[in-house]
Amino acid sequence: MTEKSVTFTDFVYEDLPPPCNKTDVQTLGKRFLPVLYAVVSIVGLVGNFLVVFTIVKGGRQKSITDIFLLNLAVSDLLFVVSLPFWASYLIQGWTLGNMFCKIISSFYYVGFFGGMFFITIISIDRYLAIVHATYFIKARSVSRGCLTSFVVWTLSVFFSAPHFIFTKTSERKCSSYYPEHLKKIWPVFTYLETNIIGFLLPICIMGFCYLQIIRTLFSCKNHRKKRAVKLILLVVIVFFLFWTPYHVSLFLQTLRFYGFFEDCDFLRLLDYLLQVTESLAFSHCCLNPIIYTFAGEKFRKFLSHLVLTCLSFVGFCGPCREYRGRAPCPLPETALSTNQTQNTSEQDGSALL
Repeated sequence: MTEKSVTFTDFVYEDLPPPCNKTDVQTLGKRFLPVLYAVVSIVGLVGNFLVVFTIVKGGRQKSITDIFLLNLAVSDLLFVVSLPFWASYLIQGWTLGNMFCKIISSFYYVGFFGGMFFITIISIDRYLAIVHATYFIKARSVSRGCLTSFVVWTLSVFFSAPHFIFTKTSERKCSSYYPEHLKKIWPVFTYLETNIIGFLLPICIMGFCYLQIIRTLFSCKNHRKKRAVKLILLVVIVFFLFWTPYHVSLFLQTLRFYGFFEDCDFLRLLDYLLQVTESLAFSHCCLNPIIYTFAGEKFRKFLSHLVLTCLSFVGFCGPCREYRGRAPCPLPETALSTNQTQNTSEQDGSALL
């Protein structure tokens, strides 16, 4: 996400204009962020594991939507898996060696870019399925979904590399250490890459796709279009609200390298702002399972069946035994969709994500 020397790891501010005492900023980060990371990692792990399990066990026939949702959940898992390590790092420093430093950093950044890219791909898929349903019905195959996912993972690794390529350990710190000739340009480059590739481009694509989807749904006779429009707006609004403050804060951090902000009190305010907005942005990975999956009626039915079956096996629920061995509700188009209709555009419009 950001360079760890500025945000979630050791809060080292060597590149900023001295002198400015920021001990209280670092202390707040060490007290508040480990708790937040622990909560986000637990909720994110549980939610995204349920998504993965449901898609894998939800029937033999998978759709392209299932493929993208599965990869989105995996990318979120990569991201949240790294958070407990950063929480431990904030408390006691880095104790796992240089190799794990690079591995955890790569998990963090690949998970971040992968999540952003798959959210964008899902938006494009919904756009093609609803706005151009007739032309792209055959193109939206599982094999093409797998190929697209492979390309997205490749791009995620490519765009993540500038963030962790210089990451290493030194004096119990896992941070980025740049060569002398890159100390000024490389941090700015990675910040701008995060802003543009990790936010501006996805939000523009999502905005275009969902605006076209809403216009299409309002122009067709679909008794479920109000629910569909509400879910679309929820997706866009939540994404925008959770990520925009962080990227604005990150852009302000970039301006500090050019001496735009020199007042110590204002610099401290920016650091507090970055901590708060970063925490809000991190929480979004916990909401992805809710927004993209838990809103699906068939997913809720499948999850209910799974819970009741598990309870019957452990003996916590006597009446639940009647569900043992009973197959879950059929999942024809996607394990995570709502009620299906015969018309493709209406089907995808009501299913959404």
